[in-house]
Amino acid sequence: MMQEVFLRAAGSQQAGQIANPVAFIRRITRNMLIDRARRRETNKVVIFPLDDQRDLSVPPEQGLAIEASDLLRVYHDAVERLPEKTRRVFLLSRDEHLPNRQISERLGITVSTVEYHMTRALAFIASAVEAHR
Repeated sequence: MMQEVFLRAAGSQQAGQIANPVAFIRRITRNMLIDRARRRETNKVVIFPLDDQRDLSVPPEQGLAIEASDLLRVYHDAVERLPEKTRRVFLLSRDEHLPNRQISERLGITVSTVEYHMTRALAFIASAVEAHR
């Protein structure tokens, strides 16, 4: 059954646009169980209805926490892979909350160079996050 679930998921036209893959797989599985129950109705087999909350192996909050932790790891990895100067500019802006003028003074670069490095950092991190999805 697991192979069939993942085969259906991979063959779905929505596969590349799924925001919550766990819920998508869960929905496919639930639908397959319902289909099997309907086929067995002719054999008078008693099937108990699925309760979305009771039947979850992982509570939704835990799944969200796992996804958030994974996304945070991807973010930190991306920041670590930034070129040194770009990373310093980014961290001064995000961690120390310095305005571009103070960053430029501290690093001895122009404000436009600070803006360049920030744009570069944000694009790199966004690309890493998107690749993770």
